Amino acid sequence: MGLLEQCEELFKNSNLYEVLGVTKGASDAEVRRGYYKLSLQVHPDRAQGDDQATTKFQVLGKVYAVLSDKEQRLVYDEQGVVDEETDCLSQDRDWEEHWRRLFPKITLQDILDFEKQYKGSEEEEEDLRRLYTLHEGDMDRIMEAALCCGHDDEPRIRLVLQRAVDAQELPAYKAFTHESNKKAANRKRKAEKERREAEALQKEMGLNAEDSLVAMIQQRQKSKEKGFNSFISDLEAKYCKKTSKGTKAKKK
Repeated sequence: MGLLEQCEELFKNSNLYEVLGVTKGASDAEVRRGYYKLSLQVHPDRAQGDDQATTKFQVLGKVYAVLSDKEQRLVYDEQGVVDEETDCLSQDRDWEEHWRRLFPKITLQDILDFEKQYKGSEEEEEDLRRLYTLHEGDMDRIMEAALCCGHDDEPRIRLVLQRAVDAQELPAYKAFTHESNKKAANRKRKAEKERREAEALQKEMGLNAEDSLVAMIQQRQKSKEKGFNSFISDLEAKYCKKTSKGTKAKKK
């Protein structure tokens, strides 16, 4: 089965750009970010023994391999075909190893700098709008998936989304506009529990100021859709290396 057929079967869409949630005119950075956001959601680490998650992860790697290569992307754009014989789409390729090898390690300061730049940015607002649409206004799932945020950020995030709903830029999902007080309270209790666990870890391990900050970030991201390691990898996407080029094209 070819890549386009695999995309249709696994993601109900054979358009490589739409699979990654980007447009045909997306920049390399946008394609890269789209790939990482989606691949981290289906990463096999999140579902041990889940063969479909592993397959999806591999297929997304192939999609990115095509769209990140100028020659292959040009062929796909012009002819709607993919080179199935190129080395970068080899069935024997270790996609997990390849995924890890693409990116250099980042530091704690990189994380803090990213958070500072990301919060309140247009990029964050675009991400929140995407999550709102994806999860149909469910604040539980939006808060779980949103980057760089804790419970204290919820009023700010809700305000961003409410403004977009009021301006009719987003649909008024009932899950958002009529969320019950009980559901919001449950989310607050969960956040407070995670905060207490982070503080307990800090005390138990006798962490210094910097290590304590790492622990709090880890604990905060632990319950996220992507998890702490995935959060780190999402940032590493900004430092992606180029992949090899292919030359052949094969019709689906």
